[in-house]
Amino acid sequence: MVGTQPQPVTIAFDVMGTDHGPAEVVRGAAMLSLESPHIHTLLVGDRTLIDDALAETKHNGERISVQHAADFIGMDEKPGEALARKPNASVAVAARLVAEGEAQALVSAGNTGAGVLACARHFQLIPGVRRAALATVYPTRSVRGAKGDPFSLILDVGATVEATADDLVTFAVMGSAYARIISQNERPKVALLSNGIEPQKGPPRVVEAHARLSEMKDIHFIGNVEGIDIPKGTADVIVTDGFVGNVCLKMLEGVHDTVVELAQYAYKESLRWRAGLAMLSSGIQRIKDITDWNQYGGAPILGFDKIFIKAHGRSKSWAIANAGKVAAKVVSNNLGAAIREGLKK
Repeated sequence: MVGTQPQPVTIAFDVMGTDHGPAEVVRGAAMLSLESPHIHTLLVGDRTLIDDALAETKHNGERISVQHAADFIGMDEKPGEALARKPNASVAVAARLVAEGEAQALVSAGNTGAGVLACARHFQLIPGVRRAALATVYPTRSVRGAKGDPFSLILDVGATVEATADDLVTFAVMGSAYARIISQNERPKVALLSNGIEPQKGPPRVVEAHARLSEMKDIHFIGNVEGIDIPKGTADVIVTDGFVGNVCLKMLEGVHDTVVELAQYAYKESLRWRAGLAMLSSGIQRIKDITDWNQYGGAPILGFDKIFIKAHGRSKSWAIANAGKVAAKVVSNNLGAAIREGLKK
């Protein structure tokens, strides 16, 4: 409703373990404290490093608090072993604070596996959810006006390696609920990733999930899609298991990196290519803007009773702030209730 003030929300930020160090996370929280009066940030990490960063950053001290955590988990550490050795690592402390009600959501740009495992140890699965799903947002060539933004969601991309038909149906419900809230898409198109568009294509779990989703009136299920449909934006939510989803995610990242490298090579090797790229510069910038993960901040772990937004490890302050805004939006719109309602139906 126009004029309605967002409800106050506290977001716990795992400050440690990112590629750019704690200062970038602190700066992102400082931005939120100045721009988003309804968001209170709880910074979890080395208090000395956090205080030093805050001293150098303009912020509203009334909207920021600090919880000391002496340890952190690095990007190259094995999650299970690291959490066992460091039970008071920043991501574990932050997850515990959220579970205890000190904050309503967790944002981390650190070790993904450690974040998921910390949540699994401190959060509860929503009734009806057997396995949580790591979702990721990816750019498509869909027209922005058609669904509110140029992004779509794919899940799972790594949390549940082997998914049953039950899991796939649950992922569809959770992904649809998230797309409605974040993309403001009242009726997101949901599809199963398979090796053909026919209902009988794919392994038995995909065929069974297809039959069940086809009967669900509250899910806008459009059937199967193939890998070629992912960047086209054929579906707003694409459902698969964690193994296939992770392969797709790495492929999409690889294609982007390859295109960038080819453009750089062409620019260096040929004056003609250099002139052509110059003429296309505005279009290239538009593509960069659309595919820039800084805009959407992070990706959700869906299925827990609390919210976890995983920001990119290379996130700087702007991306961190956007991840916080996404987390606050999910909390304000009560994603958990939307998922529970969808599973009941």
